[in-house]
Amino acid sequence: MAPADEQSTTKDGVELSAPQQTHGQLVPSSRRERPKASRRWRFWVLLAALGLTLTALVLAQSWMNRPPVVPVETVAPAPITRVLAINGRIAADNSVGVTPTVTGTLTALPVAEGDAVEAGDILAQVDPNAQRKLLRQAQARLDAARDAQAEALAEFDRAAALDTTVARSVRDTYAHKLEAATQEVARLSAALDQARIALENHTIRAPVSGHVVSLDVEQGQLVSPSTPLMTLADLGTLLVEADVDEAYATQIATDQPAVLQLAGETQTRSGRVSYVSRRVDIATGGLAVELSFDMPVVAPVGLTVATNIIVETRAAALTVPRTALTEVEGETGVFLLREGRTMFRPVSVVDWPAARLIVTEGLAEGERLVTEASGITAGQAVTMDQP
Repeated sequence: MAPADEQSTTKDGVELSAPQQTHGQLVPSSRRERPKASRRWRFWVLLAALGLTLTALVLAQSWMNRPPVVPVETVAPAPITRVLAINGRIAADNSVGVTPTVTGTLTALPVAEGDAVEAGDILAQVDPNAQRKLLRQAQARLDAARDAQAEALAEFDRAAALDTTVARSVRDTYAHKLEAATQEVARLSAALDQARIALENHTIRAPVSGHVVSLDVEQGQLVSPSTPLMTLADLGTLLVEADVDEAYATQIATDQPAVLQLAGETQTRSGRVSYVSRRVDIATGGLAVELSFDMPVVAPVGLTVATNIIVETRAAALTVPRTALTEVEGETGVFLLREGRTMFRPVSVVDWPAARLIVTEGLAEGERLVTEASGITAGQAVTMDQP
């Protein structure tokens, strides 16, 4: 028999304690049960995880099958104003572009942008030296022609005094010579007048009183009749110039009220449409309009003005959000809510660049309207969003 403190090993390699002696008695050794308990614990964890997974799948399926929540409003008449929002710019009621009528170099430019000028004031000077030379030449030619005229007149007078001794043909020759000399004097007199006018045109004067709102040239620059020099404007009366898209051109008319806000200001000003062009710009598709202020304003020309033209005001009208509109089989309409399901209804609206549109046909007061039609189909079960 082996000693009591020796250990034995099973064939699986697990060491077992040998029986111990206690006061001459054998005490049986105990086996380790911990691996068996660990396996039971793992089983229950796996079972719980499987249960949670199945529960999550059931809940997800239930959530996916739940009807979507949609925002809904009750159709009701309300006051509505159709407003066309555009941007315009400050302009002078009366402005004049100044261009030269001659070609040459600017030798003087006595005004600057922003200066006030009176009608007749000198604005610019084009080099006149070449034209002065032409004027002197024209004067010399006229003087020579006048001398020739005087000589022809003297010859004609002598021939007339010798009427009985000079042949008629000779007298006629002198008469034709005098007529030609007289015509030449008249021609060269007109040429001299034109040369004088051209010289005067080298000095450019203000055609009207106003302010220099733009200056487009510099001293020493070569200019011609196609060169804009500057713009004069009467800043006593300012207005707003703007363009309206041709899609709304037929709905803009003179005397329509407007709300105007100058760039950099928070307050608004009242005004109205004072001019509507009769021609749409083919290149831009815009219709030129002008708006006047009810009260005079002081502002720089070219300043941006946010303009809201009030096209129409109704005391009561049915309207829908633009997001409620959709298209089904080529028809424009909206979705109504009936007994938890959507129903498509064709409608007619006033097409206008606004968040809400006036409905002219297809809706009745009290109907429940789905205000967001994206992703919705006719006959679909939905849940009304509670505010």
